[in-house]
Amino acid sequence: MRVAWQTGVVQALTEHGLEFQHVDGTSGGIMTTGMLLSGQQPAEMGRRWSDLDVQDFSSPLPVRDYLRGPWALPGLGDSDGVVHKVFPHLGIDCEAIRSSTVEGTFNVVDFVTKTCVAVPHTEVDDELLAAGMSLPLVMPPLRRGDRVWTDAVWVKDANVTEALRRGADEVWLVWCIGNSPYWGDGPLEQYVHMIEMSANGALFAELDAARAAGRSFRLHVVRPVHPLPLDSELYAGRISTDTLVAWGYRDAWHYLDQAAPDGVTQDATCTAMTEPPVGVRVTERFRGELGDEDLTMHLTAELTLDEKVDAGPARVVGHVDHAPWGGRVLLAGGRLELTGSDLVYRARARVDGRWVEIEAARQLTDDEGLDAWADATTVAFSTSSGESTTLRLGPLDAARALASAEPVGAHGGLDRAGALAQLARTGLRRILTTYGT
Repeated sequence: MRVAWQTGVVQALTEHGLEFQHVDGTSGGIMTTGMLLSGQQPAEMGRRWSDLDVQDFSSPLPVRDYLRGPWALPGLGDSDGVVHKVFPHLGIDCEAIRSSTVEGTFNVVDFVTKTCVAVPHTEVDDELLAAGMSLPLVMPPLRRGDRVWTDAVWVKDANVTEALRRGADEVWLVWCIGNSPYWGDGPLEQYVHMIEMSANGALFAELDAARAAGRSFRLHVVRPVHPLPLDSELYAGRISTDTLVAWGYRDAWHYLDQAAPDGVTQDATCTAMTEPPVGVRVTERFRGELGDEDLTMHLTAELTLDEKVDAGPARVVGHVDHAPWGGRVLLAGGRLELTGSDLVYRARARVDGRWVEIEAARQLTDDEGLDAWADATTVAFSTSSGESTTLRLGPLDAARALASAEPVGAHGGLDRAGALAQLARTGLRRILTTYGT
């Protein structure tokens, strides 16, 4: 589910002017590929993720399967929710995919032969796409004829070899599998670690094989700075698809702004990430009018609580909804700074094909903790094109902002509670002053 992040990346790549002759999807990336080959524009992809009920990913098996006991279950659930709810909501249309003018492939493992098969876009159907997302233990495989089809992530999560076989000289890899030194305890974390080892290991092996064969190509990798939250956090409401899409947009423009023409080094560093410092993530929504039209600004800020880490300005992602700007506009380069008694959000937005600098300043009260955050309900909004207005955080939105506080870089219930307690003890103003704004 966290591949919603990829939609933000795709929007940035599109705005940058990139066009692709071949799109390949594996595991969750099958959804991104399916949406693109169904003919959707990135902005529409983001809107579809925004109002998707992630609970629809889950659908139970027939009762008789559960009565057989946990050791005989084919999976925790089946693919009905994905096929009949998620795919239609995301606009994944196999008929449109099969007639796409852009070539595509969808990777599925044939368990009988233990090989990854890149299924051409002209041959896919809903059940086969769902099979490509059917992680063992989570969803049953697809049994069709004498074949058993399942998720390819254990074999590879990016089919670079298929792209090279088709003659690619330049490959853009949109990578959201974690790759940090962190090793966590417990079955969920270690199940994810197995995926990380398989996916990253297979990618590095493909790069080594291409190098040994003398096959040269440019590789660009867009990845998060820190590993994305697990699907369980999205399912529990600790993160939203809106924030994931905004993160992808920010991460893509961060790469595009400094990308070397020859791409990245084709070794084990190309997907490397770092663990985030212990901190807190807060999401809020401001409303007002600009001209005669409504303007709503959604922001998610990450505050560092670890005094040993020089994290720099707090990172901010989000979007602005404003009809004259074309509706929802994602933000790039977002940061949060303390200037005197003003808390200032700065970012840039792509409006009518050009960048507009945005600034939103709010004055902190003398309160400590998150009360200072919620009490500063008025924001002075301005742009580099000379527009300005006042936005407000209403009582309900203030309550939602307080409730949205989520620990970052904390693993387990005790660490999460400790991060929130440290925020309450330290106070918002001191955090912003001390920890790198």
